[in-house]
Amino acid sequence: MSRRTRLIAALDTASLSTARHWADSLKNDVDAIKLGLEFTYACGLDAVKTVSAGHELFLDLKLHDIPHTVASGLSALAPLRPALTTIHASGDSEMIARSREALESAFPVGTKRPKLLAVTVLTSMNAEGLLDIGVNATPQEQVLRLGKLAISAGADGLVCSAHEIAPLRDALGDEPILVVPGIRPAGSASDDQKRIMTPAQAARAGADWIVVGRPITKASDPVLTARAIMEELASA
Repeated sequence: MSRRTRLIAALDTASLSTARHWADSLKNDVDAIKLGLEFTYACGLDAVKTVSAGHELFLDLKLHDIPHTVASGLSALAPLRPALTTIHASGDSEMIARSREALESAFPVGTKRPKLLAVTVLTSMNAEGLLDIGVNATPQEQVLRLGKLAISAGADGLVCSAHEIAPLRDALGDEPILVVPGIRPAGSASDDQKRIMTPAQAARAGADWIVVGRPITKASDPVLTARAIMEELASA
């Protein structure tokens, strides 16, 4: 299956003015923007709506609670009309199913609802980190376990590292949306990410979206950096 891997710029900041500047500057050079916990908690939902105006929005809040609470939370977020939003796959099949139902109820038939993504194993975690929380499995084994559960329960796609794209495609096929953080262009610092790949590697592996934050926002010229990543994706 031929696919174009698209770029999400992660605008991780607690500053409204900084986020607006990044969003305005990158408007023509990325496919979507991500606003997550740091910005949403610091600035609020009205600020999310303001910054995301004119952009496709990946609202990455990684909800994880009892099924009723997560479903109610997603219903409350519906007015922001994100293109993509996240819950944790480890919340179990009932939580995922109720989340999907909440989004479908919040958007009338014929309207475009947010795609529900289930976070598998954070890209900051490795086997040692999983063992710390009582999971005696490799990251790939745990991602596959949670990925199969999430898709069968109604998630539209998954958040995973680039290293798990190929086994997920083998297990689940081409339909699930795979959104891949932990992307670092060649020569970039890995920061706190452990399971990383370059944009081209992730594209060739079959990512639908890649998420790039600090390599863009901390660059001396974020726009040129974003353009270079888009060019790398196009030629991958």
